[in-house]
Amino acid sequence: MSFDVLGPVLAVLVIFAALIVVLRYLKAKDKSFTFRVFTALGMGIVLGAGIQLALGRGSDAATAALDWMSLVGTGYIDLLRMLVMPLVFVAIVGAFTRTKAVDNLGKIGGSVLAVLLITVAIAALFGWATIALSGLAGADFTQGSVDATKLDALQTRQDKVADTTIPQTILSMIPVNVFADLAGTRSTSTIAVVIFSAIVGLAYLKLRDRDSEQAQFFSNLIDSLYGIVMCIVKMVVGLTPYGVLALIANVAATSDYAAILDLGKFIIFSYVAIIAMFLVHLLILAGNRVNPMTYLKKAFPVLSFAFVSRTSAGALPMNIETQSKALGVDPATANFAASFGMSIGQNGCAGIYPAMMATLIAPTVGINVFDPTWVIGLIAVIVISSFGVAGVGGGATFASLIVLGTMGLPIEIVGLMASVEPLIDMGRTALNVSDSMVAGVTSSNFTGGLDRDMYNDPAAVINADGIEKA
Repeated sequence: MSFDVLGPVLAVLVIFAALIVVLRYLKAKDKSFTFRVFTALGMGIVLGAGIQLALGRGSDAATAALDWMSLVGTGYIDLLRMLVMPLVFVAIVGAFTRTKAVDNLGKIGGSVLAVLLITVAIAALFGWATIALSGLAGADFTQGSVDATKLDALQTRQDKVADTTIPQTILSMIPVNVFADLAGTRSTSTIAVVIFSAIVGLAYLKLRDRDSEQAQFFSNLIDSLYGIVMCIVKMVVGLTPYGVLALIANVAATSDYAAILDLGKFIIFSYVAIIAMFLVHLLILAGNRVNPMTYLKKAFPVLSFAFVSRTSAGALPMNIETQSKALGVDPATANFAASFGMSIGQNGCAGIYPAMMATLIAPTVGINVFDPTWVIGLIAVIVISSFGVAGVGGGATFASLIVLGTMGLPIEIVGLMASVEPLIDMGRTALNVSDSMVAGVTSSNFTGGLDRDMYNDPAAVINADGIEKA
């Protein structure tokens, strides 16, 4: 590395380190977790924009500086991903070991899935409507060219799912090698771990009827594992402000602002669809006879976390804690809803975004986007393909490739939108997490397990800094 590059890189890293010190100072002053996260968000935007202005987007110095900063940003996301599979396992198995009403487990699973799939269908309808009614379908920017390397990468990803039938998709969810799935080697690994965990839970119930002593030992083991995992969760979540600083700086430093301006209308309508779907969530809550405004107050910490981190999987611990300790959802339902919602029926990534992509590009191949048959087919494909969308960055791209391939549409539109993906993904991720919590509240109400006193208790809130009651 030449001095011309080394000097600017060191300067950026010194500034980055100074900002980390500022965030540490804010923590020492007992500033709230949310305040520190949004402070980090603002710092990251300023730092990233400054890097792009001073060093140039894609320059050697900027690339090197961001590479070093990724130790904090990408490292933070990797730590969150590390927690997902262990937490899913102990959360689902724990739902079986802690529940006394065994008969409710089927109702819980069925009602959670019903809410997730119904809402993803509504989300797909909103995604279609925002593009079709706004006049963006077939817009000029859909005719843009995509970098050959990026297109090849998209094509490779699509080839992996192009010939997959619905029965094969269902079979892919079966945990053939649970150790490989615990390592997250497949796109359906999360669902496979959920299924394996449910099987272990059912085996525990059978064991409990035959040998209560062995069953109690296993139950205590799961409780201990859950406690260990949650201690690790607290440690990792405490790093959130520093991770957000690095991640947002990277986004701001690498974003193509000209492309953002060109695609500004698409970004706006993406958030119109996201907000509209969020209002549907509030209506569902009102239908459960709970106060939507109370939900907004109590869910804000986890939704803001999901917004800035852009990972539904990373928000899983806070999601479970918020449902069970603030919203009054019974623990079994909270664990099922949070785990299922992480990879099934995601309203933002698997519902709205693929529908928007398909509707954008459809007119370029002669399809009438107002044809009822085509719209119904699109929604059906989205609902089916919403199984197995990973709750981490890139899930929306994966879902879009499946939908576009199934509908026989060009995939280039996905590459064209890559420059504005991070801006939209923040809102999509928050919507995904909200959907799983709404599913938890609805299912808990349906099965009679909702603690309305806790839901209405203003003191029962989650302090995201410690993942515990404030």
